[in-house]
Amino acid sequence: MSRDFQHPVGLLGATGMVGQQFALYLEGHPWFRLAWLGASERSAGLHYAHAARWVQDRPMPAGVAGLPVRPAAPDAECPRLVFSAMDASVAGGIERAFARAGHFVLSNSRNHRLDPDVPLVIPEVNPEHIALVGHQRRERGWPGAIVTNPNCSTITLALALAPLRPFGIRRVMVTTLQAVSGAGYPGVPAMDMLGNAIPFIDGEEDKIAAETCKVMGTMREWGEPVEPAAVTVSAHCNRVATVDGHLVCASVELEARPSPAEVREAMAGFRGHPQELAFPTAPQRPVRVTEGVDRPQPRRDAMAGRGMAVTVGRVRECPVLGVKFVALGHNTIRGAAGASVLNAELLRTGGWLEGDFVSGAADPAPAHVD
Repeated sequence: MSRDFQHPVGLLGATGMVGQQFALYLEGHPWFRLAWLGASERSAGLHYAHAARWVQDRPMPAGVAGLPVRPAAPDAECPRLVFSAMDASVAGGIERAFARAGHFVLSNSRNHRLDPDVPLVIPEVNPEHIALVGHQRRERGWPGAIVTNPNCSTITLALALAPLRPFGIRRVMVTTLQAVSGAGYPGVPAMDMLGNAIPFIDGEEDKIAAETCKVMGTMREWGEPVEPAAVTVSAHCNRVATVDGHLVCASVELEARPSPAEVREAMAGFRGHPQELAFPTAPQRPVRVTEGVDRPQPRRDAMAGRGMAVTVGRVRECPVLGVKFVALGHNTIRGAAGASVLNAELLRTGGWLEGDFVSGAADPAPAHVD
């Protein structure tokens, strides 16, 4: 696609670890072109190459290296579509300011995920929840909107659970082994992390429980708030010395009591909503099932589907809840930058970025969801 037909987009929190992953992930995207960068006052006025302490394996994209970094506030140059990789300590008010100014904010921060009028979306799992955008704008009187993606471990868990919804999900017990990249940069001190595991991540367990129920919930009326799923989720969260992969160990109680073979078959056949298969960054197989007891290779497996697929293995009987498995996802791609970009693709495909809706005339027709 010609650059003339790409949507220019902005990026808040551009200099941090997740912001850098956004810059990499948007490089060469056929629909979006990174054209505006926002960060803290100490970075404002510098070119991106000088403002960002680059920590990624791949080099900084040449197309963004020379972009100026601006203060994290709406201005006349900022595009209508803005990704947010801001730290939660400052993200809430800044994201609201951009939405009030008419911007669509695709947020990776936790601040608004559980707001009843804010979509919390995984396009393969709950694309219809994007319709909350219309309700949010009417209720708050905003010309813009905020759309969120879940917590990184929640995304891995929800993608593994989504194929099991026909069996009736009752209870989930989950233990996570989460990569150090989830703590940002510089993150956890080396003396705490090397040869160690930290059995606590502040707020993580509550987030996984609440966000999973919202993502798996139902929308009674088109565009109205979501009723959380009646699923009990109990989580234990641990920080471990790996770089990118978040490993989820889950035991699940299902009403239909399927066999492990039936669970594997459901997971392997899962494709998500058919419309999403046309998205540039959506994996054709969002859940990849390994056979047998493979030796895990977190860096390789986390990159399945360019880092956007979840790898599931060791599907077997659980003597307590019925079935158990492990699932692995990439923290900063599927769990952060890639998740927000995929939500932007859902907005564009559904017509939410078109002129009539952007001007506030009407919600798009719900033809793009069941």
